[in-house]
Amino acid sequence: MTPTHDAPTLALLRQGRWFSGLPEGFQHRLVQPGRRVQLARGERLFARGDANSGLYAVLSGAISVGAVGPGGKEALVAVAEAPQWFGEIALIDGGPRTHNADAREASTLLWLPLAELHALLAEDPRRWQAFGQLAMEKLRALFMGVEELALLAAPARVARRLLSLATAHGQLAEGQTRDALQLNQEQLGAMLALTRQTVNLVLKDFEARGLLRCQYGRIDILDWAALGREGEG
Repeated sequence: MTPTHDAPTLALLRQGRWFSGLPEGFQHRLVQPGRRVQLARGERLFARGDANSGLYAVLSGAISVGAVGPGGKEALVAVAEAPQWFGEIALIDGGPRTHNADAREASTLLWLPLAELHALLAEDPRRWQAFGQLAMEKLRALFMGVEELALLAAPARVARRLLSLATAHGQLAEGQTRDALQLNQEQLGAMLALTRQTVNLVLKDFEARGLLRCQYGRIDILDWAALGREGEG
């Protein structure tokens, strides 16, 4: 693990809406004590119940956030890619980690150790508001997802979730999007409480109509407008 506060790291993190909205001085102060953490594919960063070790941002690769039930069934809550941040829940409430975090592929993270974060917040308690805003961005996305599960048919749910993933659930800065989503049909189904078979049928229909293209472990969005219309239900 090595310190990191170089210009390319800052430029990458500014592609995220939350970080780009922070005062420039706070951006530098926040990143300055950061350490790079390298993870191999499949390596676990932390597990549900682990003590809080600090805050993370994805610089490259992807991190799966989820849990495994007693029968071995996976519940995939989110996939964090650059420049998304995660780990703020344990920072705010002081509790343990709520889910497992595993590298979906070789990944590089920016780690802000807990002691450094506490020192940063002690300098100016008003900075707590920034981390509260980060948590609320995700809470809004969570509420919308719960509503979609209850009210929308499978095609609309799939369309909305793909568009949400393409903007990192609203966490990317204005004008930033992802046309290529790194996930498979089973993982998408786990996010939406749909079977793999149902997701497969929906994606095949979307692909036949030119809305997207499915590849191994990846979905490419081709027609944002049409996919948006599908999401209207």
